[in-house]
Amino acid sequence: MPSILSNKRRQIIQTVTLSLYRFDTIWHKAWAFVMMGLARVSLSKTPHLQFWKLLGSGTGQGFTPIPNWGVYAVLCVWDNGADVRANLEHNPLFKRYRERATQTCTIFLEPTSSRGQWSGQTPFDPRPNANAGPVAILTRATLRWSKILQFWGQAPAISKRIGENRKVMFKIGLGEVPLRQQLTFSIWPNVSDMAQFAHAHGAHKSAIAQVRQGRWFKEELYARFNITMIDGYWSDFNKQLLRE
Repeated sequence: MPSILSNKRRQIIQTVTLSLYRFDTIWHKAWAFVMMGLARVSLSKTPHLQFWKLLGSGTGQGFTPIPNWGVYAVLCVWDNGADVRANLEHNPLFKRYRERATQTCTIFLEPTSSRGQWSGQTPFDPRPNANAGPVAILTRATLRWSKILQFWGQAPAISKRIGENRKVMFKIGLGEVPLRQQLTFSIWPNVSDMAQFAHAHGAHKSAIAQVRQGRWFKEELYARFNITMIDGYWSDFNKQLLRE
C-alpha cells in the first residue's frame, strides 16, 4: 500500500500499529464480527507481538453506543526486534482482513508518554520525545457498571464538540466491549492544539471533572504517540494529513 505520511527517524523503539478496516457487504461485515472472537488464536501466536486488542466501533465516527457493524480495528504492540511492515504484509490473518475490506489503513506509532493500565497491563514502553509534528492520542477506559448511563449521557455533547473542531485531523471511537470498554483515538497537528481542546471550558472539560470526582472508571489509560507512517487509505482523514 502507498505511504501517505512518513518521517525519516529510524530509532529502534517499540512500535504500535492501529489497523482500520471498513467492510461493505453483509457477508464481510458478518465475517469481521465473527473474527472478533476467532482472530484471537492467530494473534496470540504471532511472533514479536507483545500486546493486541480487537476493536469494534460505534456509528458516526464511533462516539455512540450504537455499534457500527462495518468498521473494525486491530491494535498491536510489537517488540523492538519486529519487522512490523513485513509482519503486517505477510501475516495470513491481516491478509484476510485486507482481502475483504473496501478500505484499510494502518497507522504506525511510537509511544512518547503513557499512564494507566489496560487489562491490568502497561502495554506501551514510551520514550520521551518531542512531538514536533502530528500527535496521536489514545484514551481507553473500563466504565463502572453504575456509571454507564452517566457516561453515555455526556458522550453526545463531547462528540459534537470534537466534530466541530477544525484542528482535529482524525478521530474515531472504538471499543472492546459495547457500552463498557471504550477507546478514543485522535490525531492533532501538534500538542498545543490537542491541549487547548482538552482543557478548554465546555462539555469535554466538564466530563473530565465528573469522571475524576465520581470515579466513573474502573480502569483507564492515556497515551501519546509520534506518528511515523500511515499506510493505506481511509476516507475519514482530514486532508491536512495528506500534506507531508
